[in-house]
Amino acid sequence: MEITLKDKRQAWFYAFRLRTLPLALSSIFLASFLAASSGNFRWEVLILASVTTILLQVLSNLANDYGDSIHGADSSERKGPIRAVQSGVISTGEMKRAIVIFSILALVSGLLLLYVALSDFVLFSVFLVIGLIAIGAAVTYTSGKNPYGYIGLGDLSVFIFFGLTGVVGTYFLHSLTFDPLILLPATSLGLFSTCVLNINNIRDIESDKMAGKKSIPVRIGIRAAINYNSTLILAGNVSMAIFCLITEAYGGFLFLVTVPLMVHIGVGINQEASPSQIDPFLKKMAIATLLWVLAFGLGIIIL
Repeated sequence: MEITLKDKRQAWFYAFRLRTLPLALSSIFLASFLAASSGNFRWEVLILASVTTILLQVLSNLANDYGDSIHGADSSERKGPIRAVQSGVISTGEMKRAIVIFSILALVSGLLLLYVALSDFVLFSVFLVIGLIAIGAAVTYTSGKNPYGYIGLGDLSVFIFFGLTGVVGTYFLHSLTFDPLILLPATSLGLFSTCVLNINNIRDIESDKMAGKKSIPVRIGIRAAINYNSTLILAGNVSMAIFCLITEAYGGFLFLVTVPLMVHIGVGINQEASPSQIDPFLKKMAIATLLWVLAFGLGIIIL
């Protein structure tokens, strides 16, 4: 059923795209569980990192709404959820102001997080640069003169920021140490996050083609993109299984209870033909990823 936005309040609600927040928070929760298992958990880091991540995700969603609308990907042919700027309820000027506001909020929250977590000026500076890059990546995914999402680099960006940076960075802020083995669960989460983006891009493959947006599915075709999706799910679970074996964190294998749900998602995408039928799997994969994190985390803490 097609949704028509009635007023600005409803339009902003859809522009924030709250259904993307569980995936964004997954990296913070995963890193916090890992920190807790090693005796390095800090509540202030969890809270401030979560707030910063939420602000960055909303910023990314607003910039995506704006960028895809002005570049033509959010045309009337698009089959995904309605966008605020595309609908005309929110103007491009209003959206640009919102992007600036959330950029400032994310920066302030990030600075507070670094101030609380780090006392070393060099480390503070390094993480500040990483934070500024994250804000820039959130804004320029589909916005600006040369949005990197339009040349197929969205998958790499999501893998880096939702996986490697999100997990390893948050773990470091908790513990002030770098453990190379953390790269394995970070890789898992990066792959699952990329899977969510890939489902989004499979859904939008036709409208993206018309807009000149060369996402991975547009580049390799829908059948190869579906196989790519299954590979991401498989590789993500294998990476975590290797981590549990190497570290002897056998309780972490509780994540396996979520594998049937991920298999269901992969099979479902393979069987559906229309974008409207594929869209629900995007939300399912985001929730499945969060449940995967919670199952693993509870396993290493309790078992």
